Amino acid sequence: MADKIFRVNMTDLTAKVEDVPEAWMGLGGRGLTSTVVAAEVDPTCNPLGSKNKLVFAPGLLSGTTAANSGRLSCGGKSPLTGTIKEANAGGTSAQLLARLGIKALIIEGQPKGDKWYNLHVTEDGVTINEETETLGMGNFKVVETINERLGAKTGVITIGPAGEMKMLAANISVKDPDNHIRSNGRGGLGAVMGSKKIKFISVEPTMNKVEIADPEAFKTANRTFAKALVDNPITQALAQYGTNVLVNIINEAGGLPTKNFTQGQFAGHEAISGETMHDTIVARGGKPKHNCHPGCVINCSQVYADMQGGYRTSGFEYETIWAFGADCCIDNLDQVAEADNILDDLGLDSIEIPVAFAVAMEAGVLEFGDGAEVIRILREEIGKGTPLGRIIGCGAGSVGRTYGITRVPVVKNQAIPAYDPRAIKGIGITYATSTMGADHTMGYTIATNVLGVGGSLDPLSKEGQVELSRNLQIATAAIDSTGMCLFIAFAALDDATCLPALIDLINARFGIGLVADDVTNLGKTILKTEHEFNLKAGFTNLDDRLPEFFKEEPIAPHNVVWDISDEAIDSFWDF
Repeated sequence: MADKIFRVNMTDLTAKVEDVPEAWMGLGGRGLTSTVVAAEVDPTCNPLGSKNKLVFAPGLLSGTTAANSGRLSCGGKSPLTGTIKEANAGGTSAQLLARLGIKALIIEGQPKGDKWYNLHVTEDGVTINEETETLGMGNFKVVETINERLGAKTGVITIGPAGEMKMLAANISVKDPDNHIRSNGRGGLGAVMGSKKIKFISVEPTMNKVEIADPEAFKTANRTFAKALVDNPITQALAQYGTNVLVNIINEAGGLPTKNFTQGQFAGHEAISGETMHDTIVARGGKPKHNCHPGCVINCSQVYADMQGGYRTSGFEYETIWAFGADCCIDNLDQVAEADNILDDLGLDSIEIPVAFAVAMEAGVLEFGDGAEVIRILREEIGKGTPLGRIIGCGAGSVGRTYGITRVPVVKNQAIPAYDPRAIKGIGITYATSTMGADHTMGYTIATNVLGVGGSLDPLSKEGQVELSRNLQIATAAIDSTGMCLFIAFAALDDATCLPALIDLINARFGIGLVADDVTNLGKTILKTEHEFNLKAGFTNLDDRLPEFFKEEPIAPHNVVWDISDEAIDSFWDF
């Protein structure tokens, strides 16, 4: 069965099935979403207008038995940054779309009236149905409703109330194997889906299997690949403590942004650490290990229980815990977990929103450390779309502009994540040059700067940071195209068997003969494609800069500033 492109036009409410153009055959995931957006979207369009498109693409290995290959990419022009955007998430939909033979789902146009719709995807095409029942529902209730309506094995891709209100930090959420939520976060693509008046997309379950050109070679490569992942010490730590293992590590490195990026260490770090979280989960009968998509062998997710042992949140990530914890000075894990749960239900980014809260705290809207007030504002202001709720729901930049605050940690209007670029300089290059605004996942230099993975590079030194970030951004763009979780990178950087096994998996899947250079060239092409889109949208090298306070305010304990020159930053694109 040859893969197809499914195209939906929301202006005239039609759907059609197309052959895959030759030039797109070797692409998947981010490589495909960015290629489609660059080819078909006017870079100067209003992201919430009819000319933007929303593209969903499973990865090259999605739908197979390859370990950790369950990520779904989503792309469009970001309403938060104005740049090209790709976000990927786990859940069950990537595998289902791939098994239905769908290379990409492209949604274009905009309905003329006020009616809302859902899309139902089968191997024969897409049905567009008017939707009323789930409007205004939070994501958890949407999943429950669709399970009752269409069956529990149905894939669900949905927006919460934030996406319906077109808040610029709105996510697209994907049902996971436990009927909880995984998020295509950052950049506000949930608002784009809301602008198309689509509440949810349901994906029909299927018994179809993805065709493998060389099944024996595939099995052999998968065994080697999975072993490399399971044996890696970093992925073992992730399995035990989740991504939140990083709180104590980054605090020790002096790079844990605290109190709206005024300090590099948080006095309450122990109370919100991965170790404390792990012990709390075990004591309350939660799940310390958990996978966000079928086939994951790392199991870095977890289910955090409340004091009564009931579900509170899952996929309780370092970034979220840092942002509500250190950045907002809340040292109560239960309050952070409740806030995370509300964000999942509303469909909002759990980096952008807490960083926005920290800026609001600096503005005096609420006090640093006031977790109860954060929860109240999430429920009663953001959840109901009040003026204050919309200001915070549109992100850190929105709060800074409204209240006249100058210490606003954003690049291209997207909130800076959980590593201070003054103390960990490689990640500062990634924040500055990423094609999608500040984003640690675009080129995770923490691996080499702090964790000693893929070599070691002094985080406080200027030397070699541009090259490190560039190499990792190229590799990440390629990984994001396979449907693989980014966390395979730790093994790929340190285990000589891992990357060749990944390439062998792709070759066995398609019956081709890629070599390592082909994968590198794919990554380079994706970055150049994205960069070219941004240039046409009006961005220049002057947008590849960190906020000026990083140059002016030294951060304790190292008392360092951001001191990498503009010329060095601009040299990133010399490849």
